[in-house]
Amino acid sequence: MSIQWFPGHMTSARKKAAETMAVTDVVIEVVDARLPAASSNPLVHELRAFRQRACLKVLNKADLADPQVTRQWLEHFRRQDGLLAVAVSCRRPGDVARLPALCRQLAPHRGDNTKPLRMMIMGIPNVGKSTLMNVLLKRKLAQVGDEPAVTKMQQTSQIDLRHSLTDTPGLLWPKIEHPSDGLMLAASHAIGRNAMVDDDVAIFLAGVLLARYPALLAARYALPAAVLDGSDAVAVIEGIAQRRGFRRRGGEVDFAKAATVLLQDYRDGLLGRITLETPLTRLAMLDASRATTVAGSDERGSDDAPVAGPPATTKDLSALTTT
Repeated sequence: MSIQWFPGHMTSARKKAAETMAVTDVVIEVVDARLPAASSNPLVHELRAFRQRACLKVLNKADLADPQVTRQWLEHFRRQDGLLAVAVSCRRPGDVARLPALCRQLAPHRGDNTKPLRMMIMGIPNVGKSTLMNVLLKRKLAQVGDEPAVTKMQQTSQIDLRHSLTDTPGLLWPKIEHPSDGLMLAASHAIGRNAMVDDDVAIFLAGVLLARYPALLAARYALPAAVLDGSDAVAVIEGIAQRRGFRRRGGEVDFAKAATVLLQDYRDGLLGRITLETPLTRLAMLDASRATTVAGSDERGSDDAPVAGPPATTKDLSALTTT
């Protein structure tokens, strides 16, 4: 199942972000700590690389993620040049209060009364960008909600005389290359409901949980070992329906209702602290994807194999700033 979602307002938001990048010192990229790579928009990397802007990668919702895996991701990101990484929860204001000081480390030439540090928050929908901005400003300025794409326009505010902050609309990218990324984004509520089928997303989620967090499934839904041992994702959801008494007319289990409950419990953190991908599983997925692409090219033959286009040029990226 391939999930794609790119509402119309994101095209104009992308162009505006490229313009604002020119007058930004540090990009604060907010990702979901439960899926740090899948929730990282490649467009953010392209835009900041074009402008040579440093990045503070913020793994938000760390209170919902597996802390051991979060440490692995922080180590992974900190090996990258021009980038700092930190895990936070917007529910803990002290976490967020550290961010301006970290940004000053990335742009030491800015951050005084004559040259304020200009920060821009970027990221996909529903990762907590606007909530983070409100916590930094210590007032409710940016609109927030438990739905993706609440923010539709940029807004810039002064934290103090030495720091300014621009919040941007959540941005996805026009084509999500890896199906598992789309499913992780959908499971974590970063995709609009009209672009996904809950049953399919729940089956994917149940499969990940069965493989990596079976004890949390058993604890939340009182599932017996017989349901989990040697079972598959569909059987897990059916087991949830059985245990919760979800029935349709005629006594058939209500699979759709159980699927919805599983998704909502994961999103609300009621299952426990869960991360859907690790640096190792990410690498394995990318290797498998490349192998599949190569195998497909071999089957078509060299004459019919697709020719890779040239990499993005300075002219290509500059076009994002034009109307």
